Amino acid sequence: MSRPLPGTTPTDLVIGGYTPDTDGSGPGLTVVRAGAGGRMEAVAEVFAPGPSFVAAHPTLPLLYAVLERRRNGGVAVFADEPDGPRPLAEYPSGGSYPCHLALDPEAAWLAVANYGDGVIAGFRLGEDGLPASDPLLFPNEGHGPDPERQEGPHAHQAVFGPGGVLHVTDLGTDEVRRFLPGMVPHPDGPVRLPAGSGPRHLVHHQDHWYVAGELDGMVRVFDAGWREVASVPASESGAPNLPSHIDVSSDGRLLYVGNRGPDTVAAFEVGGPRLTRVAEVPCGGVWPRHFAVGGDRMYVACQRSGTVVALALKEGLPGEAGPALEVGSPSCVLVKDR
Repeated sequence: MSRPLPGTTPTDLVIGGYTPDTDGSGPGLTVVRAGAGGRMEAVAEVFAPGPSFVAAHPTLPLLYAVLERRRNGGVAVFADEPDGPRPLAEYPSGGSYPCHLALDPEAAWLAVANYGDGVIAGFRLGEDGLPASDPLLFPNEGHGPDPERQEGPHAHQAVFGPGGVLHVTDLGTDEVRRFLPGMVPHPDGPVRLPAGSGPRHLVHHQDHWYVAGELDGMVRVFDAGWREVASVPASESGAPNLPSHIDVSSDGRLLYVGNRGPDTVAAFEVGGPRLTRVAEVPCGGVWPRHFAVGGDRMYVACQRSGTVVALALKEGLPGEAGPALEVGSPSCVLVKDR
């Protein structure tokens, strides 16, 4: 079913999103072939209930997706095949509304962030890449000053950093929770962030951590000891903003941030602790939930407009929005290695 567009070096994308049973309109997983100029074509669809985030195994042809359901959150494993993902197994996520997952550098553990109740689940992976059915579960307690968004813990993103240490943002408690290799809670406990910041996503680069605050609209920079050394607004539009995803360009020169509300993508030049805004452009849709870079394009999942939009990159800087592909309620873009 997958086929290259004429005259292109294709890029394969996997789009995850919300399905009708999870308050969305998407089909589940959508495999997309992107070619010249960012032109996109859907080449396969596979149903899964609310696969809002997708990750790939580093060496095996496997895909992992959270199933973002309230009462029976799940984790699904798919065989990554030429005609599209093939379901292999499904497991309880250990909590409610799982929204993110990540594999450790050795592909020995799969960490899952359950947004609904803040539970972090650690699945040991076998040599075949399949999780054990009895994950380690790590609940949390506490709250932040926002009574609507921070009434309790809300684990949001799992990222393995230097030394294989797992870092999980908790939007509800204004923390970054940490685990040593083997899913051992860090002896120094979580990192406490400014009250009401609502940490959503984070990225590590050259001994610094960059954290997007969903609730205060800021990007904060922390050194290796988690001391805050700088902060900048994620958007300069003046519109109410809930930053979404944050990532660093492959050459490390630029930091990208998605801005929901202004519906923009901002780019900052990275100079250690210093961030200098060098671009902020319309994302070409509504509610940029997530993005990923493939070649000379940034592909943005615009959740509320039901589109994935290709932005041209010139020397790494995002420019005018180009082709868009209709995909119901997209929330994640995975660029697959070819």
